[in-house]
Amino acid sequence: MASRPFRRILLQLSGLSLVVFHVMSMQGCAGVGFRGLKMKHFVISDFGAVAGGKTVNTFAIQQAIEAAGAEGGGVVEIPAGVFRSGAIFLQRGVELYLDEGAVLLGSDRIEDYPKRETRVEGHFEPWRMALVNAQQMDRVRIGGKGRLDGNGVTFWEAFWRRRKENPRCTNLEVERPRLLFVDRCQDVRVEGIALQDSGFWNLHLYRCSDVVIEGVRITIPSAVNGLRGPSTDGIDVDSSQNVTIRKCYISTNDDNIALKGSKGPFADKDADSPPVENIVIEDCECGDGNGLLTCGSEATFIRNVTVRNCTISGRATLLTLKLRPDTPQHYEHITLDGIKLAGSGRLLNVAPWTQFFDLQGQPPPARTVSDVTIRNVTGEFRALGSLRGSKGDTLRDITLENINVKLDDEKLALGQVQNLVVKNVVVNKRPYVLPSPPAP
Repeated sequence: MASRPFRRILLQLSGLSLVVFHVMSMQGCAGVGFRGLKMKHFVISDFGAVAGGKTVNTFAIQQAIEAAGAEGGGVVEIPAGVFRSGAIFLQRGVELYLDEGAVLLGSDRIEDYPKRETRVEGHFEPWRMALVNAQQMDRVRIGGKGRLDGNGVTFWEAFWRRRKENPRCTNLEVERPRLLFVDRCQDVRVEGIALQDSGFWNLHLYRCSDVVIEGVRITIPSAVNGLRGPSTDGIDVDSSQNVTIRKCYISTNDDNIALKGSKGPFADKDADSPPVENIVIEDCECGDGNGLLTCGSEATFIRNVTVRNCTISGRATLLTLKLRPDTPQHYEHITLDGIKLAGSGRLLNVAPWTQFFDLQGQPPPARTVSDVTIRNVTGEFRALGSLRGSKGDTLRDITLENINVKLDDEKLALGQVQNLVVKNVVVNKRPYVLPSPPAP
């Protein structure tokens, strides 16, 4: 069998943990790491998985995972071919690798995704699990050159039927599976794979730390026969810390990369939602979407975020800050630096977010946006956008610097901002002059 690169595995031997990093090749059914220790590959077809896209292989794939777990760990390998499956659950020490030409195709039957108490939209409730799930594990590795395909059209159709029946139906009223859910894990690497046509969010990280997502391609078509994929966020970083996202391409019908937490008037006291902090996004490209970087719609504390050397080639917005009237929020220390624009989106979408908000009988909490810098931005785009909040919001220390852009619409919907600095900003070949803010 041809050699294949992969990563690392945790082995438990006689109570001792041996960590093998960067396994470089696989001979037969064993891989050899640079420390000379072997790791076994468990090919799903050896456990009865059948390619072709018709057979539901959930049981066979889970059997391969359990066999690897029983031997202290290993690599579960999906070979070239289309393998349909419902939800699968990785185990400690078990990595998932998709060969070139491998497709893990999500079942279009919602019954193939068990309903469990899970994190979704800022709280816990019974909800369908993802196609691939890793929960409460250290050293998660998911990679390869293959694809996770959510087969989402059936779920999109169900949602839009319900929205037609009830235009006020919520996002969670129609059950839809995520593609990849990593839940309360440390030392996470997701590398190289493609994610396509998710029924709901694509990649959801909840309470994870030390995460690298690299070289991942996430796509949702703008429309399939006029049908859009609802709530198909690219990457949702929920209550997580120390996350790096690099060299990814993301084009969706919702947020590209969203930083999330809790929501509601008591969200800042939610022990399940520690701050989202220390996030780096670099060398990425976004096509369509609601925001290369979005904070919200459910979020409380977000800080220390750097976006650098990225490109927008479609209709994505550069920065979206959703300010919920029902949630105490503080977004601070956010820098976007070195952005190239070649699309038709907005630079800024900083504005109130009132969808499905609920004060629960409480007085409106306060929101603060502080220390936000956007600098070294060039190219052509559609609009400048908005920079404003709701009554009682504080926006301060916002800097726009070294920006040279051509825009179809150079108007800025400007609210009250304390210490808004505009330095060396050129729009349509003219130095940009801020509009007068509204009266306090």
